[in-house]
Amino acid sequence: MTAHTVPAHTDTLGGRLPLVDPAELTDDQKGLVDLLSNTLVAGVDSVGAQATTGDRRLIGPFNPALYSPAISAKFVELQMFELMHTSLPERVRQVVILAVGAVWRADYELYAHSAAARAAGISAHAVTGLANGDIPDQLSEHEKIAGHVARQLSSTHRVDDALYHEAEKAFGKQGLVDMAALIGAYHAVCTTLTLFEVPAPI
Repeated sequence: MTAHTVPAHTDTLGGRLPLVDPAELTDDQKGLVDLLSNTLVAGVDSVGAQATTGDRRLIGPFNPALYSPAISAKFVELQMFELMHTSLPERVRQVVILAVGAVWRADYELYAHSAAARAAGISAHAVTGLANGDIPDQLSEHEKIAGHVARQLSSTHRVDDALYHEAEKAFGKQGLVDMAALIGAYHAVCTTLTLFEVPAPI
């Protein structure tokens, strides 16, 4: 399947949850679809990945969101606020997101953010390494530090003193708070994707 091919509707794309039929949306779900279409879904589309089926059903983390639209709408707002106000460069963000996704082995997250990372200028080889749980040498020093922080914190729930001080020197206190917020947000995304066994559309 090419980056521009829209998958046909199949129940397997929802994992453990049926894909919500656009013709059967409640008012709250319609509001969430509008919000997603103008924010996160548009972002996925912009990097050549897929967030909908051929019959306009949402896939990835967006389909589970429709099962709890009130909470999901606020989480989308948090994600957009992080994106707009973070001090972290986009390449660093994508390194962090892929490092988290690799720990969780969250297929859709790795699929969508591999595309986003390539769009941000990270080489295909480095993206593949990140998705496999590595911290590739092709990354900049700051990117490698961010990857190590995200991986260590996600896998051990701690960051050792040496890495912490290296990260604080690289990103400052605000940068580390921003990184913690990003890591936390994508733990939530990956929790949803793995709980419901949501696949990538490939």
